[in-house]
Amino acid sequence: MQPTISIPQHWGYPRFPLEQRTQQGIILGLYYYPSGTELAEQFDEGWRYVLMPNKNSDEISYLKEDQIQPLTPEELFQQITAEIDFYQQQINILNRQLTVLTKGANNG
Repeated sequence: MQPTISIPQHWGYPRFPLEQRTQQGIILGLYYYPSGTELAEQFDEGWRYVLMPNKNSDEISYLKEDQIQPLTPEELFQQITAEIDFYQQQINILNRQLTVLTKGANNG
């Protein structure tokens, strides 16, 4: 069952979904400053996004919707294929280790 997030109708819908890859990183979370609140008066009302620029870092950035640039389809394709290649290499390494382990167990 997919989790459901309810957004009040008067808030407007966020432009970017969770886990979308962008120029600034992957969207991990989002929150909203509703109109009429102190935060909205101080920082403008609307959606804010929590992004992880680099998955190998604990760095996090917080950006407004208009500060986020989506990836082009070509950039997205390149990122995903690079990640697939990386994980395929990891699988190959693990398969070799498993082969060595099973050969050692059969010879013992």
